[in-house]
Amino acid sequence: MRQQLSYLFRHRWRRIGITLLPLLFALLHVSNVLHLQVLERLDNIIYDTRLRATMPRTLDERIVIIDIDEKSLARVGQWPWGRDKMAALSQELFERQQVAAVGFDVIFAEADGSSGLSNLQRLAAGPFKGQAGFSELLAKLAPSLDYDGLFAQSLTGRAAVLGFYLTSDRDGRTRGTLPTPALNADQLRGLPLRATSWNGYGANIDVLAQAVPVAGFFNSITDEDGVVRSLPMLAEHGGQYYESLALAVYRTVMGMPEVIPGYANRNAQGDHDTLQSIILRQDGRSLPLPVDDRLATLIPFRGPGDVSGGSFRYISASDALEGTLPLSSLRDKVVLVGSTAPGLLDLRVTPVGRTYPGVETHANVLSALLDGKNIVRPDYAIGFDALQLLCAGILLAVTLPLLAAGPAVALSGSVVVVLTGINLWLYIAHGLALPLATAVLMSVFAFALNMVYGYFVESKSKRELAALFGTYVPPELVDEMVKEPENYSMEATSRELTVMFCDMRGFTAMSERMEPLQLQALLNDVFSKLTHIIRGHRGTIDKYMGDCVMAFWGAPVSTPDHAQLAVAAAIDMANAIAEINESHRQRGLPEIGVGIGLNTGTMCVGDMGSDIRRSYTVIGDAVNLGSRLEGLSKYYGTSIVVSESTKLLAPQFAWQQLDLVRVKGKAQAVAIFWPLSKLDAVSTAEARELEEWGQLLTAYRAQDWAQCDDWLSRLNTARQGSTLYDLYASRVALLRQQAFTTDWDGATNFDSK
Repeated sequence: MRQQLSYLFRHRWRRIGITLLPLLFALLHVSNVLHLQVLERLDNIIYDTRLRATMPRTLDERIVIIDIDEKSLARVGQWPWGRDKMAALSQELFERQQVAAVGFDVIFAEADGSSGLSNLQRLAAGPFKGQAGFSELLAKLAPSLDYDGLFAQSLTGRAAVLGFYLTSDRDGRTRGTLPTPALNADQLRGLPLRATSWNGYGANIDVLAQAVPVAGFFNSITDEDGVVRSLPMLAEHGGQYYESLALAVYRTVMGMPEVIPGYANRNAQGDHDTLQSIILRQDGRSLPLPVDDRLATLIPFRGPGDVSGGSFRYISASDALEGTLPLSSLRDKVVLVGSTAPGLLDLRVTPVGRTYPGVETHANVLSALLDGKNIVRPDYAIGFDALQLLCAGILLAVTLPLLAAGPAVALSGSVVVVLTGINLWLYIAHGLALPLATAVLMSVFAFALNMVYGYFVESKSKRELAALFGTYVPPELVDEMVKEPENYSMEATSRELTVMFCDMRGFTAMSERMEPLQLQALLNDVFSKLTHIIRGHRGTIDKYMGDCVMAFWGAPVSTPDHAQLAVAAAIDMANAIAEINESHRQRGLPEIGVGIGLNTGTMCVGDMGSDIRRSYTVIGDAVNLGSRLEGLSKYYGTSIVVSESTKLLAPQFAWQQLDLVRVKGKAQAVAIFWPLSKLDAVSTAEARELEEWGQLLTAYRAQDWAQCDDWLSRLNTARQGSTLYDLYASRVALLRQQAFTTDWDGATNFDSK
């Protein structure tokens, strides 16, 4: 009896320990020790679903959008319009319609010269200087031809808010005149805020900025998945804090209350503190506007957006300009002037629409401010998540081992329902967007682990499959394979795959300075890092050959995006080598280089070799080409060389074409490329450099050496010391001495392997 009790006790504690594992991983994720991006994405999905399910989908009659739409562009002309038209629009809104306030979700960054006034002034000072009456007539006409002045005059003294944008680039470009900051450093108790920060801006011309002293930026915050879910209320530039367009319009409507920071503690706490709200103070009254740690608020979308969305009334700007609106039909309305025309590039990807008008995002925030209800992800969200994880995790770990399957299902389901209900109540009643995905998944996995503990026995075929492929492919792929073991075998088949050859360079120099055991440890460390990257991108390790790694994607588990995964792995491997070299520089060790070749094509894959030793590998002409491309990386001064067949299957990356080449054994020229980064990570300067590089290649293949010199000069200015650019400069210098050849295709021949 005692032995049975001891067994049951040990067994129960083991089940408790197993059930606590999901809680441990969840807490590691919440504390950012083990960051699981999939949980962030799932939280975003939950937030988006909850947002769409709770949208009021009703019309806010207080806010009207004057839409520079396709109809307006067709009737009035292409944007930007002359400021005389903007002055007429302003007069229509303020004088005839008697609106409460107007916010412009557009920018007037350049002076308007469409009236020809500047040309007439040059004539008056030049050829017509002595012409009788010309200067007097021009002086009379000048006020009516000064369109910027007319627009400024129409806005002076009005409840108007201009728009501007903040930027961050290498040069920190600025233009226009910024408004007075909503919050300055003197109000911050010497404590910095964790706001979004920008080093440049594009603002309005001075004459308009003087006429309208209030302006707000119309930047939004794009999450990692490319979706706009929040807008910053304040943003930092040059140590000052500027307000968003929505906040500026709201303050204008409310009589311009003062903006002060709402710290969590009344007194300064060391060298930092937490800002939990932006406080608007006026006439002894204070209104706190909750914000997150970025001084942002989540956009409380009212509906699906656009003219047909039903959240706000849209009026075509051409109708307002042509005076077809009934007199005072917009009395006391808050008007936002913006655009839904696709050509004006003010459409956003949001949780409620893939092409959502940017102006309506500001309208949603303004509507929430007028209602006194906004949505915020509070600074204590991490603490709340940890607390709900501990409560749910410990409850499940202690209780589930005591229950049979039916009650265990009921308990786990109840925990998920309670967590979801609390989360939804806090969202609807208090405007708090708190995390939920980690707690729900932890509960599900805790239940699953508890149920399968001691009962899961792998079938013979699954064990054999795992034994066969376990040394070649990542464990997660083996897990996929054992679900349907009958679909996998070692038999050779032909498939379209992507192959990688990765060769380390510099180990010869290191072997002369290091002991064999040290070199072995270093080589093993480098291979381990690269192997983890390959396996992390679902790659299959083929073999290690000295200081070379061979891998492929798409087998044994069929992977449709094998080319994309291989390119992402190659970029990560090159970055990993750069980090290793940084460590080597600090330790005084020689740096190592890396050459990676990628090619996609039909290959034979299977278990091959002799009756003594066999391996799961790939062979074929496409494999040989991948090996040749790896050898070209040093010649072109790049870490990665990719064939065109791979590049075409990975369109989400930014590519720089290196050359057209004929490698040994191939009669057909092959285009080769260098992957720079993901497309969304390419800066404006890099995009311009790629465009100039494309122009150079066009001129090079047309044998236009003068154009080549011009483009190379620009490119060397952008990136000095480039091996690739120096290579083409040498080629051009050599080729210009040869006669023009009509059958030359610009390809480079490589006769060696």
